[in-house]
Amino acid sequence: MQQDSLEERLQAFGRLMDAKAKQEEKENEKSLRPKTFDEYIGQEEVKENLKIFITAAKQRKEPLDHALFYGPPGLGKTSIAMLIASEMGVNIKITTGPAIERPGDMAAILNNLSEGDVLFIDEIHRLNRQVEEVLYPAMEDFAVDILIGKGPQAKSIRLDIPKFTLIGATTRAGLLSAPLRDRFGLVNHMEFYQVKELAQIVLNSARTLEVEIDQAGAEEIARRSRGTPRLANRLLRRVRDFAQVRYGGVIDEDVACVALDALKVDPNGLDSVDRKMLLTMMEMYGGGPVGVDTLAASIGEDAGTIEDVCEPYLMQKGFLQRTPRGRMVTNFCREYFHFPLEEGAGEKKGSSQISLY
Repeated sequence: MQQDSLEERLQAFGRLMDAKAKQEEKENEKSLRPKTFDEYIGQEEVKENLKIFITAAKQRKEPLDHALFYGPPGLGKTSIAMLIASEMGVNIKITTGPAIERPGDMAAILNNLSEGDVLFIDEIHRLNRQVEEVLYPAMEDFAVDILIGKGPQAKSIRLDIPKFTLIGATTRAGLLSAPLRDRFGLVNHMEFYQVKELAQIVLNSARTLEVEIDQAGAEEIARRSRGTPRLANRLLRRVRDFAQVRYGGVIDEDVACVALDALKVDPNGLDSVDRKMLLTMMEMYGGGPVGVDTLAASIGEDAGTIEDVCEPYLMQKGFLQRTPRGRMVTNFCREYFHFPLEEGAGEKKGSSQISLY
């Protein structure tokens, strides 16, 4: 009974391997965020370039150019925006695209910024077009156009605003309008993390959370974290619960394996949704090609979730490929799930570890 109640409590968090931030995690994430670029692990190319751009902007006593960060969720886009503000010595205002509903809301936010401040807009691809139009003169000329009155008597007044840096984050860069995308001087792609980098993140987070863990335990959590720091920290907290209840609070490799197996996260980071998706493609559609909407309806998931959460990692690991006709599994995926290989299927290789539930 204790085992069932514990696992049910852990699974109540929703899909464990969805890298989007959960509401109950946001407070915890604050304490785990790096405070300086030296503490920020991974994204080395992006980080080194930003250090140069920030130093140059500070020497010129100018705001940093507007920056766009794109990539799958959970890779540290918000953290790096906060570090930019910290390194520039300015304040940061954080909001999201869906939260800004009217052009007046955006104008009010811009007008309340101080000189040099950073405005961070998460999910910037979800800004509506009317709000975007307020940003165009703000980003280029540091001014907003205000319409006063209605009808023939209406007048447009341009108001100067403080010079600022807009940082946008998106998981779907292709949905950004070309006029908005072209106004960003710095465009950076956030990459999935290596196991070595994630293991160091897990060790650092365990130190902050006062969790006892060894190197092998951290590496096991890292291997199953889909290259994503947010998932690594989430799995660390869930493994901590198992260790606390059953193993004296200490996480080693064996404890990590038992806990993650109980949570149905296999050695390649696949969860039940990933396995259901891939098995459905092989069992019902012969491995593909199959359209994303058809696949979403077959497994009862949202098409956007498949595109944003499942596909990037599965493609990187060599389980899945996109073709002009639809999604197809690779021969590595067939081998992983013990299905007959198919001539002409994708040959990209991934890990040979196999774990089925």
